[in-house]
Amino acid sequence: MQDQNQQAYDRGMTIFSPDGRLYQVEYAREAIKRGTASVGVRTTDGVVLAADRQVRSPLVEEQSIEKLHRIDDHIAVASAGHVADARQLIDFAREQAQVNRLRYDEPIGVEALAKEVTDYIQRHTQSGGVRPFGTALAIGGVDPDGTPKLFETDPSGTPYEWQATTIGGNRETLMSFLEDEYRGDLDLEGGITLALETLAQSNEDIDPEAVEVSVVDTETHRVRSLEAEEIDSHLAEFGGEGDE
Repeated sequence: MQDQNQQAYDRGMTIFSPDGRLYQVEYAREAIKRGTASVGVRTTDGVVLAADRQVRSPLVEEQSIEKLHRIDDHIAVASAGHVADARQLIDFAREQAQVNRLRYDEPIGVEALAKEVTDYIQRHTQSGGVRPFGTALAIGGVDPDGTPKLFETDPSGTPYEWQATTIGGNRETLMSFLEDEYRGDLDLEGGITLALETLAQSNEDIDPEAVEVSVVDTETHRVRSLEAEEIDSHLAEFGGEGDE
């Protein structure tokens, strides 16, 4: 009987179950867990985003797997979960960043962008004929006043601000590691090492070519992607795949 009741409510996107649950939103969160991990770390002088882009076949071109995206000069995003859904949200975020520049002649704030994106996500939990986005985003950047910010989106449409967070598979283990190792006085270099070390908790044999790292620092207010050689040197600091 309980299974029949659940089936009655998980067919309707906009219908709450008697115990206050939206099953389709919960299923969307499960889709995120099936993706590879991405990590965000806020430091005193910038934000670090790192992502594991595991290649499922030697025939796949590694560069075609995108997990990190530049939204504007000062904001980057890491994604986990359903790739097609993530691309829709990335395009929406880029549009909002450009609209803000055209309308107000200034870059959009990280929190303002996160709320624009999550408002858009929330509308897909309250309308017929649509489904929730099966993806989570870690939105990191530097505000125009120089403050580094890091936000995470949820399929329910809720924005969460973090000092450090992880999205995607093996989240519980990676969050536990971050909670133990994160320090508020980390500099940008320390943040890069921590992000990579966190990814290594679920994938011990990290290949520098299969990891993406982007940073946004408070000095330049610009997104920069690390080269494989830089990633390799940071991996060597904690015994990863770095050079012998």
